[in-house]
Amino acid sequence: MEGLAPAALKQLRHPDLLQTRAFLDGAWVETGRTLPVIDPATGERLCNVTACSASDVDFAVKVAARAFLDWRERLPSERAAVLRSWASAMRQNAEDLAVIMTCEQGKPLLEARGEIAYGADFVDWFAAEGLRAYGDTIPSHLPGSRLSVQMQPIGVTLAITPWNFPSAMITRKAAAALAAGCSMIVKPAPETPLSALALAKLAEGAGMPAGVFQVLTGEAPPLTRKLLEHTEIRAFSFTGSTDVGRLLLGQSAQTVKKVSMELGGHAPFLLFDDAMLDASVRGCMVAKFSTSGQDCLAANRIYIQRGIYQRFVRDFADAVAKLKVGHGLASGTDIGPMTRPAVAEKCREHISQALSAGARIVAGGQDSPLGGNFVTPTVLADVTDDMLIAKEETFGPVAAILPFDHENEVIARANNSEMGLAAYVYTQDLARAMRVTDRLEYGMVAVNTPKFTGAPIPFGGWKQSGLGREGSKLGLAEYLEPKYVCLGGLAA
Repeated sequence: MEGLAPAALKQLRHPDLLQTRAFLDGAWVETGRTLPVIDPATGERLCNVTACSASDVDFAVKVAARAFLDWRERLPSERAAVLRSWASAMRQNAEDLAVIMTCEQGKPLLEARGEIAYGADFVDWFAAEGLRAYGDTIPSHLPGSRLSVQMQPIGVTLAITPWNFPSAMITRKAAAALAAGCSMIVKPAPETPLSALALAKLAEGAGMPAGVFQVLTGEAPPLTRKLLEHTEIRAFSFTGSTDVGRLLLGQSAQTVKKVSMELGGHAPFLLFDDAMLDASVRGCMVAKFSTSGQDCLAANRIYIQRGIYQRFVRDFADAVAKLKVGHGLASGTDIGPMTRPAVAEKCREHISQALSAGARIVAGGQDSPLGGNFVTPTVLADVTDDMLIAKEETFGPVAAILPFDHENEVIARANNSEMGLAAYVYTQDLARAMRVTDRLEYGMVAVNTPKFTGAPIPFGGWKQSGLGREGSKLGLAEYLEPKYVCLGGLAA
């Protein structure tokens, strides 16, 4: 396993996609300070990446403000052409982008390929959606007047992106902002800057004007704090934990920025005893273990109705026991390393606490022989609502199974969380599906499927799972401001 990632990076088809400098004003910038990028599977240093400073932030904001003045005047079709070229470049270089992602993030290569395709879809989607930023005419309540509303780009924008989806979370935000006519500064997670820089390289080649799309690399807290102080940044989008989201929301309040946030998940998975068991097991496997469980959509509380509880536990545990743990570049890997050591430690803590409180292990449980950031996929049965794993988002390959008896009971238990991002419901009863989805306090509900995201849908949550939406026409609206115009003096 040692040396897999460094060797793969040396064999990229287009080596210039592996960038280690910040991308500011259409140029690749070094500052003299660097931070290491680590392969989470082995602990090996892959490279050092430029660490930007407060002065680099000031420069990037100044450049973005200047670039915005030109970019907003471009025809929507001109902006769309650049975005389509960017998406095409992503697809043409998909394998290199996937390898870079797996090396720095750890996810299996097959999933990394899927993320690149997913991210490119957002760029194409918003290229088209930017052509449809329609306004309104309003029947006038004033004699001799004509009233209208036009949608205009909000200005300089900021994206603060996470380490678990280091490409798609950038394109989902940036494509919307750029299509709307805004410029954008991206601050990627320090664990996964290489994917962001590779996207910047492709944007440069796609004809993106200097300053319209920039990437600041380095430590998150000081750079983010400085960015949010700038009044020229009118809107920002963040994907990450609820705790950090609260902090950023407070900082952005000082300059009253428009905010969109996708925060913690803690998703419930509700399986009723009339559901098809085999399909439910397969669906739950995907809902729980995609991205090695490091996904805000991951099923964190798996509620199984009593009538099929024992059969589900048996079949699900059998399926989990077959998952292969290893380096994301290794053939057949299902579960890669946790990107952060703290995530692996949290998984172990949740397992230990649940066992001490009466849960039982039906699959996994033992420390991974690979050590380090690897966590053995584990299934805990007989979990109760007062256990830590039922209260907190685990963000790893540990599945908590909880029995329930009645529909109203499980809805109340599922809603007993400050999180409200996504929920899953499995039932063959159409009336029940409609009742349950109506009453679940979640921004997104998937019925009889683990797959529901994509460019056309409004991605986002209720309660403390976030603000605003990404994707769909609502995602474009996050970067537009309505301007009302009253044209008077038209009376004869």
